[in-house]
Parts: sequence; structure tokens; C-alpha cells
Amino acid sequence: MNIDDKGNLVTAASDSDERVRDISAIHALVSRPDFGAIAGLVLVLFLFAMIAGDSGMFAADGILNWATVSAQLAILAVGACLLMISGEFDLSMGSMIGFCGMVIAIPTVYWSWPIWSSLLLTLSVASLIGALIGYIVVRTKLPSFIVSLAFLFILRGLTIALSILFTNKTIVSGVNNGAEDDWLAPLFGGEFGQSIFNWLAQIGVMDTYADGEPIVTGIPMVIIWSIALACISSWVLFFTRFGNWIFATGGDPKAASNMGIPTAKVKVILFMFTAFCAAVYASCQVIEFGSAAADRGVLKEFEAIIAVVIGGTLLTGGYGSVLGALFGALIFGVVQIGLFFSGISSDWFRVFLGIMLLMAVLFNNFIRQRLTR
Repeated sequence: MNIDDKGNLVTAASDSDERVRDISAIHALVSRPDFGAIAGLVLVLFLFAMIAGDSGMFAADGILNWATVSAQLAILAVGACLLMISGEFDLSMGSMIGFCGMVIAIPTVYWSWPIWSSLLLTLSVASLIGALIGYIVVRTKLPSFIVSLAFLFILRGLTIALSILFTNKTIVSGVNNGAEDDWLAPLFGGEFGQSIFNWLAQIGVMDTYADGEPIVTGIPMVIIWSIALACISSWVLFFTRFGNWIFATGGDPKAASNMGIPTAKVKVILFMFTAFCAAVYASCQVIEFGSAAADRGVLKEFEAIIAVVIGGTLLTGGYGSVLGALFGALIFGVVQIGLFFSGISSDWFRVFLGIMLLMAVLFNNFIRQRLTR
């Protein structure tokens, strides 16, 4: 408090500014798209630490279990997040997983292709299909929900029909035989940091089995893929011109086009990237299990969208965070594995997903109203 020339009490500007800065900091924190996902993850971790903390869930192998499950979903969620920020949806991701799995398995097992060529073929075919979906969306102006829903059935039907046509079965095994000594297979099915974990076991930091082998031998490549895709996508979204184009395309496509932004090109590229992420997911899964099945990936598209929404991305586009989608996927993995460790029936997992989706949509709607005001 100060006294002016007339003897009146006045409030110091610095005091007022401090209050404004405090309020602005809180407002900025709450307004972050990933705030809800971060808060939800902390709450879920605390809950299962209380319920299942003594069951090994937070031991090294327990952490690896729910981190792997989370990473698998995170790969899909990263692609879905960028696409949803641009204002579009892709419901064909789940079917793309099963389709890509067969594209890898059939040439490798039945046509004796080297697995590296099958993997490259899969990534290329998936990207082309994604480009086709995006092209149809931007050319016809049809809702991406409808177009991608059509491809959900097309790809699932093709997966079943082609697998029966070429193999007379819907499950193809024996991929792991072709993956041995292949130069590209470890990029999808190998482990990272094996020497580090062996060293940790030798000095007594890492628990070991009776034969001295560490409980955790390395970090699965699916986790490395999820982290790499999330980091690269976040950098593109927030630090490049293309990232600005994504936000502008989802915020107001007509205004973005008037400003010279190639909105159609942006959407086609993002549909290709979403399909690429589904192909990466399928590649990691096929190399890990050594087989492909026509029913792989069922409902994964909806799980990815839920993870993205939990992560703070608006369904209307123009606002979101890849980091939030990553945290949303982590919530999935922690809950799914946490229910097992706590002895709770897994039937409650879907109930939890529905509740989390509803809470996330309500929170995101609140944030959207605050932003539009």
C-alpha cells in the first residue's frame, strides 16, 4: 500500500501484478489440453498403488507389463491425435492392424519372402490406403467418420477373404522362423538396452531369476516406437509450420484455405500417418507373437480415440496435445494391468473406459467453452 500526493491509500502495482500472474498461471495450467490426462494418470497411479502396491505391479516386470500395453495403444493414439486436431476421424485403424498383419505373414510364411521385404510392403500399402481414404474425404467432402467406417468393413472383409484364399485359415503362424537373422525384424520385435539391464542385474540393482538372468532383459521396441513417434509428432505439432497448418485446418478449414494453407494436403498426409501408425503396431505385434490373425485390432480404433479424448483433444478439432494422448494411453495400460494385479474382474475395464470417456468429454467441453469466451 502507498500514499499518493493527496494522502489517499493506493494499492501497489506490483502487488496487483503478482495476483494477476498467479491467476494467469493457474488458468494456463488448467487450460492445457493435457492437464486432465496428467491429473487422471496421477490419480490412477495413486489408486492402484494403494490397492495393488504389494502385488508386484510397481516392480520392474510389473511396470514393463503396463508400459508395454500402454505403448501399443499410444502408437495408434499419436496418429489419431494429429488427425483429430485437424478435424477428422479414422475408424479403420483397428481393421488396418489385422490387414497389415496378414500382409506381413502371408508372403513371409507361404511365399518365402524375407521378412524385411514384407515389413516394407506393409508400411507402403498401409500408407497408400491411408492416402486413398484421405483423398476420398477431401474430394467428396463426405464426413471422414463415414468414409473410414466403410474402410473398416472393407479392410476387415479383405483380411478374412484373402487369408482364407491364400492359406485356407484365419491365423497364420511361423513368422518368427523368417524373423531369425533378419536385419529389420529387431526394429519391431527386439529389445533395447539389454546390456544395461544385464549390468544392473550384476551389480544387484535389478532382480534376477535363480539362474542369474535379469527379470527385465530390455525395453521392448514397441515402447521405443511409441516414445519416438510421440516426440517427433509433438515437435512437428508445436515447432513447425506444418504443425500450425494442422491446428488451423482443424480450427477453421475455410479460413485456413483462404490464408493459403493446403488443407486438403494436410488431411491426406495425416490419414497416411494414421495408417502408418497402425502398420507399425501390427508389425510389432506380428514379430512379437510370431503370428497374424484376421481378428487382430478389433475395437482398437475406439480405444485410440478414447485415449486421445482423455488426453484433451477436442472432438471438434483445432485443439489438442500429443503428450495428452500419450498420458491417455498410459491410463489405459495402468488400469488394464492394475485390475489384474488387484484381483478385480476385467469385466469392469469397459465400464471404466466409458466413465473416463464421459468425464473427458465433459472436461473438454468446459475447456472449449472457456476458450471460445
